[in-house]
Amino acid sequence: MSIDMMQTVGQLAAHVPGATREFEKLGIDYCCDGNRSLGEACVDAKLSVDQVLARLKGLAVAGPEPDRPWTNESLSGLIEHISNKHHIFICEEGPHIQASAAKVVGAHGQNHPELLEAKQIFDDLSNELSVHLMKEEQILFPFVFRMEEAAAANEPAPLAMFGTVANPVRMMMQEHDGAGEALRKLRALTNNYAAPADACISYKALYDPLKGFEADLHQHIHLENNILFPRVIALEARQ
Repeated sequence: MSIDMMQTVGQLAAHVPGATREFEKLGIDYCCDGNRSLGEACVDAKLSVDQVLARLKGLAVAGPEPDRPWTNESLSGLIEHISNKHHIFICEEGPHIQASAAKVVGAHGQNHPELLEAKQIFDDLSNELSVHLMKEEQILFPFVFRMEEAAAANEPAPLAMFGTVANPVRMMMQEHDGAGEALRKLRALTNNYAAPADACISYKALYDPLKGFEADLHQHIHLENNILFPRVIALEARQ
């Protein structure tokens, strides 16, 4: 695909192999703010548009190991990937991080009050994500499966208690925005996940999982906001 500064970050993340990893390195939000143009995103991140364009064009020509082409695969396959990889990651990694954070706050919270705030933000984020995943797995995703099955059988779309699928999609995207804001606050409070000089081993060991949680959630939200949800809405329009 052609690449220019007017394309949205979300479009580039969805169609240029390796773009999400490049955006992660550059600190460009490609998930919650994926509707911004690349030019706007570069201005916000204080990056040279020409240099970022050159890096993306280099990926498009040579590229790292290509990303799986989710824009071309079935919706059910994409949903299974999101559920089996990203939903399970949250359910397994979140409690470990919460336990580590509680330990670090107990040891260092008095001297580093920012840890208390960071722990509260992560606890709130984990609780909100738990409800978010449940709504996707029990309501939205099963309905998308039925939509895709109906389309394959050339049958009318199934009736939905929520009217149009755009309604739960809009709600999920709003909740994604809240998660993205929580991640930005965590990164600011932790000085970009750089532990202070007096940090013990447990303190330092907390920041790598937090950073990994952020990266996984960025990819998770990207797959839904930039690929899954637009395809679901387009499928409903065709039915």
